[in-house]
Amino acid sequence: MALTGKRVLLGVTGGIAAYKSAELTRLLVKAGAEVRVVMTEAATHFIGTATMQGLSGQRVWTDLWDPRVEDAMGHIELSRDRDLILVAPASADFIAKLAHGLADDLLSTLCVARRCPLMIAPAMNVEMWQNPATVRNATTLAADGVHLVGPASGGQACGEIGMGRMTEPADILADVQFFFRPGKLRGKRVLVTAGPTEEPIDPVRVITNSSSGKMGYAVARAAREAGAEVTLISGPVSLPTPEGVARVDVRTAREMFDAVKKDVKHADVFISVAAVADYRVKNPAAHKIKKANGSLSLELEENPDILAWVAALPKPPFCVGFAAESEDLAANAKAKLVKKKLPLIVGNLAQEALGRDDSAITLYDAEGEHALGRGPKLELARRLVEHVASKLRPAK
Repeated sequence: MALTGKRVLLGVTGGIAAYKSAELTRLLVKAGAEVRVVMTEAATHFIGTATMQGLSGQRVWTDLWDPRVEDAMGHIELSRDRDLILVAPASADFIAKLAHGLADDLLSTLCVARRCPLMIAPAMNVEMWQNPATVRNATTLAADGVHLVGPASGGQACGEIGMGRMTEPADILADVQFFFRPGKLRGKRVLVTAGPTEEPIDPVRVITNSSSGKMGYAVARAAREAGAEVTLISGPVSLPTPEGVARVDVRTAREMFDAVKKDVKHADVFISVAAVADYRVKNPAAHKIKKANGSLSLELEENPDILAWVAALPKPPFCVGFAAESEDLAANAKAKLVKKKLPLIVGNLAQEALGRDDSAITLYDAEGEHALGRGPKLELARRLVEHVASKLRPAK
């Protein structure tokens, strides 16, 4: 089992999402982990200690002054043998405590006094998650090396819809499993492009490609999880930067090209996921073009082929291209693989992936086709990164 021998301290804070911690405990134990549960007093109002004890197979801890701990040192002893502290759900109040180093109960004191890594799964109302104070606190924790899982977007217990839902237990389990995997790209530098580019027609209109950036951001996250130093060059998207990833924001294809040229000389791997516009307006208007009766003609010129330029370098990094096609996927992807002299290309049908959280992709290289099937984009990105890592020499 993936987590055999791993010792996890699962913290549960107050919130309706606490019911998910029961399923998370079951999944962690099923995966082989030894789980010790610590609950805040507020958490016990949402789920009972007996439930968590039954699922974990161990006594549940709630009191900083529990007499069962010798010398009243529970805030130290309970975490010293742990490989990971996982807090799920992590309420807005608890996140604020962690960000400011506050320790006024057993769980917060354990986190402040820890020696092992800390992972949290935020869960709260959408307005609470978007509150500037919460945003600052979450940013502080990420900068301090705390691993944030989620939150997710969707319907909430309060009836509102938006970001703030606790990530589903199965997805948290996947994050924990990947956390403990060996860093197959440790010591490598990975450069990823993501999202669309925008080519101005006038100050308010653009030519662009449909791209949410979700796959590119998933690839950047997966590469970072695998231990790589990752730089993400991103077109305009509304996505949070993956933890530990250096992000460079650009707008146009030429801006993206300039950013790639600057960073690619340090890269071991270049993964071109961005949906770069093939053409730009030759002479964008300085002022908004007014609507007139009749047609409008635009003179276009070709944008640079960033991936082809990188692949043609005297000593190129390992280049991975993406082929988002609307038909004849295999034929078009293979043609692009040969034309640009790439070691690997990822193919998918655009109409089945654009804007979605899931996709279906196939890898094409000199050895043939490798279908990765359909699944969440992050899971597919992780499989892609594993395939790339298998093609590289171990880091010196």
